[in-house]
Amino acid sequence: MRVHGLNYDTGLTVGGHSTRPSFVDGEVRHDIRAIANELRATAIRVSGEDIERLEFAGRCALEAGLEVWLSPTSCDLEPDAYVDHVVRAAATAERLRGRGKVVAVLGAEMSLFSKGFVPGEGLNDRIAAMIDPATWSTPDRLAEMVAGFERAKALQRSIAKSGRAAFGGRITYAAGAWEAVEWHLFDIVSIDAYRDANNAARYREQIRGYVRLGKPVAITEFGCCTYAGASAAGGTGWLILDQVSSTPQLTGVHQRDEAEQVRYFHELMEVFDAEGVDSAFWFGFAGFALPHRNGAAQDVDMASYGAVAVSDLAPDGSQTWEPKEVFHAIADDFARRWTGNGRR
Repeated sequence: MRVHGLNYDTGLTVGGHSTRPSFVDGEVRHDIRAIANELRATAIRVSGEDIERLEFAGRCALEAGLEVWLSPTSCDLEPDAYVDHVVRAAATAERLRGRGKVVAVLGAEMSLFSKGFVPGEGLNDRIAAMIDPATWSTPDRLAEMVAGFERAKALQRSIAKSGRAAFGGRITYAAGAWEAVEWHLFDIVSIDAYRDANNAARYREQIRGYVRLGKPVAITEFGCCTYAGASAAGGTGWLILDQVSSTPQLTGVHQRDEAEQVRYFHELMEVFDAEGVDSAFWFGFAGFALPHRNGAAQDVDMASYGAVAVSDLAPDGSQTWEPKEVFHAIADDFARRWTGNGRR
């Protein structure tokens, strides 16, 4: 595997709440140095909606010797605004490209996060439509979904063309597994490839199918949350959060299990190695809005995919973190890859 790294969140507003409520320059530098030096990553996927934050984190990562995959994310934008956001980020990636290795990720799971493709005004509405079996078994609803995916494909053509005009390096798109992408438009086939109970039996074959396309394959997201049974939920494990509460709260009773993440990491990395995947990014470094607290009912870090557990924000907006078990598993695995590649 050529590239191994983590996702790093600079902030995304979902339902009026930010995934990164505080962004302190010194803490960002500290995080990124840990990704480079403690976790032995070779790359980082920097995501978020604020272009200035993306650029700052990207500069920090390049200074730390990491390859940067600059990945604008947004939620609930109209299609035209979505394209504008992605192209502005591509121009930012071009400014960074003179400082080191940069890949421009021209959007992520657009059909779900942007308006106008999957039915639903907000993200939670669109997720509900996606996971509702009736969506896929009712002819009228299925036809609406298919038409939306076709509109998304058409918009991707525009994004790819504009992105290439703004950025002179390699481009890709971080696709959801349900999205049909015209991969000839991009240099890298990138998939947010979560394994869960529904796709576990065919997961390896799905990864193999992407590799057969003949381009480098990147797993731009894979991971699970920090509770017993989270691996079966994969990319929807975070839905144990109360979707109505104004502050993060858990629904139901859950048991913290850091070893769940470790098993998931090792099992999926074995698949990626065996199938010839070029790049893989654990999701993610931290769930900055989901602090670890004593007491299961308040421990919203269980709904986090992070390799570290964060504290509550201090009055001055600062935040600390502690490594989870998967942090050490990632560090050990990535260190062996460094040695094997003769990198360190």
